[in-house]
Amino acid sequence: MRLLLVEDDPVLGPRVRQDLRRAGYAVDLVDNGIDGQFQGEESAYDAVILDLGLPGRSGLEVLQNWRRAGSRLPVIVLTARDAWHERVDGLKAGADDYLGKPFHQEELLARLDALLRRAQERSEPQLFVAGLSLDEDSQRVILADGEVVELTGTEFRLLRYMMIHPGILLSKSRLTEHVYEGDADRDSNVIEAYIKRLRQKVGTSLIETRRGQGYIFGGDGT
Repeated sequence: MRLLLVEDDPVLGPRVRQDLRRAGYAVDLVDNGIDGQFQGEESAYDAVILDLGLPGRSGLEVLQNWRRAGSRLPVIVLTARDAWHERVDGLKAGADDYLGKPFHQEELLARLDALLRRAQERSEPQLFVAGLSLDEDSQRVILADGEVVELTGTEFRLLRYMMIHPGILLSKSRLTEHVYEGDADRDSNVIEAYIKRLRQKVGTSLIETRRGQGYIFGGDGT
C-alpha cells in the first residue's frame, strides 16, 4: 500500500518514512502544505499522515480543502502532544485519527493499521484469502498446507494489495500506483515479473490474467 507523509521536520520526516518502509509500505514524503495538497489530489494513496504545522499552507487547511473537494482519503494528523485544540480542529476538519508528538513508531503503525482496516471494511487483524494467510508483521505468507514463504518488499506490497481486493480486476496501472513510490520505475513489465514470481511462491491458480486488462486474485474471493 502507498502512503503520503506530509512532514516538514528534516529529522522526523525521513525517520518516519524509513520506519513505514520497513513495515512494508511505499511512502512519498513531502515537506510543505502546498505540495502535500497537490500530491493528495493528483496521486493515488491508501492513507495520509499529515502534520498540521506545515510551511506554505497549514495541514488543517490542506485537510479542509481535500474534504471540501469530496476526498475520502484516510488521514492521520500529527499534533503537538499538549495541543488539545489542534486535535479537536483536526477531527472537525475531517481527520480520521490523530497522534501527538513525540510518538512511538509502534503506536503510529498500530493506528495506521486500524485506520486502513476500517477504510477497507475488514475487522480481522490478519488477511486470510483463498487459503493464504498474510503475516504483515513478518511480511511472510502462509500457504494452505502450512508452509511459510518469505517475500521481498515489493512482493509483499503487491500480494497484500491483491488480497485486500479479492475477485476484483486490478489493472497494471492501479497496481503500480499503490505498490510503488512516486519516483520508482513504473514499467508495466516489472509488474508482470513480480506477478510471475508470486505465482511461483503461492500457486499459479490464485492469480488470473485478463489479457489487456489486468489481474484477478482468488477468483470469487473465497
